[in-house]
Amino acid sequence: MHKNDSKSGVNGARTGQSGSALQFHQTQLANGLTMVGETNPAARSLALGFFVRTGSRDETPDVSGVSHFLEHMVFKGTPRRTALDVNRDFDAIGANYNAYTSEENTVFHAAVLPEYLPQAVDILADILRPSLRVEDFDMEKNVIIEEIGMYDDQPMWSAYDAAKQAFFVPHPLGNSVLGSKRSIAALQRDQMFQYWKRRYIAPNITVVAAGNFDWAHLVRLIEERCGGWEQGDAPRERPQVAGSGAFRLVPKEKVLQEHLFLLGGGPPASSPLRYSAELLATALGDDTASRLYWALVDPGLADSADVSFHEYDGAGVFYTYLSGEPGRAHSNLDIAVEVFRQVQHDGLTKQELNQAKSKLGSRIVRGSERPMGRMQALGFYWTYLKEYHSVDDDLRAIDSVSLKTIRQVLDEYPLDRLTIVALGPLDAVAWNAPVSTAKPGVKHHPRKKKAAPRRRK
Repeated sequence: MHKNDSKSGVNGARTGQSGSALQFHQTQLANGLTMVGETNPAARSLALGFFVRTGSRDETPDVSGVSHFLEHMVFKGTPRRTALDVNRDFDAIGANYNAYTSEENTVFHAAVLPEYLPQAVDILADILRPSLRVEDFDMEKNVIIEEIGMYDDQPMWSAYDAAKQAFFVPHPLGNSVLGSKRSIAALQRDQMFQYWKRRYIAPNITVVAAGNFDWAHLVRLIEERCGGWEQGDAPRERPQVAGSGAFRLVPKEKVLQEHLFLLGGGPPASSPLRYSAELLATALGDDTASRLYWALVDPGLADSADVSFHEYDGAGVFYTYLSGEPGRAHSNLDIAVEVFRQVQHDGLTKQELNQAKSKLGSRIVRGSERPMGRMQALGFYWTYLKEYHSVDDDLRAIDSVSLKTIRQVLDEYPLDRLTIVALGPLDAVAWNAPVSTAKPGVKHHPRKKKAAPRRRK
């Protein structure tokens, strides 16, 4: 038995570019597993994803990195399939399949032709009930440790992880997705099993589909394969996020460039201001024709200077990344902070806002033309907001952003309240030299600190 709610978009039938109606569907199985989908008869394929609402923020220190490690173990076999069978069965249906782990979600997905929907459901549902064999666990542990080392050798990712940790501490969003070599080495198979048992329960999973498929058929398939999954509660802590406002130095003599991350607070995923925040970030630091691009990249002062906005459950962050010659690190930081000061005081121009709208709208439309893009968007909106947003809904939301709502973001989340991390060859002596970027809310307290290795989602 399940509760069903199928509708054609929000305000009646939605018509795609090819003239075919897009229809949204939602249902919940008796055990609490949620299903959402957007059918598009004009599509030539479909994308299917299992969104597990768990990630590094849901881990305790004694199991740091277990979410990502478990993502790997899911592909190592089940009572019905060996690891070879999993790969072979996906390949037999021509599936494009993968998985990823972030701070808040672990997602397993596949894109297939419509006739292979039953097989795709069977494989994905099966692997989410893994065997977690000890011999596989011990072998994959070495792979994870090597992966941590690989990302630790990439300065940008090391700086990012250290900056995230510095900004969020002690909030769990600062947890490393990969964990550390020490935490993974100490992790035991039974600890992973208990984590899986608590987090991979039916009410904590959303099945999302987009493309050319029959909704009723998909519901029957999911009921058959997932209807017996365990129920329960998977709570999540939501402490307030303040941002530390610290300056953290991560000296690495062998790194050739200086890598800087500047983090500031922003609206959470549930806020209607998230569209304004995304457009503000685009105008500030898109990789072409943005404020930081013209100030730092175009004149050749920095190799990279970009701003992105990340929304989370209960929090939001503006990430600014600068990289370049160590000798220019101080002056580049000065320039970036001055750009922020100007925008904080004067806001954006109408031309900048319109250009950002064109960029973001184009990316959303182009991304939605493949079922995988729509599936990911549907999954985001439902897991975070329990809402359906069509492409048209997104475009209208972008179009509704005004200079007034941009000002509201700037007033509620000032750009000068920054947590800064510098990673590279500059030592504490160099960074203790006078830094004219210090503004109210920007604290410079250099100290040596090792970066926490991990990867970006």
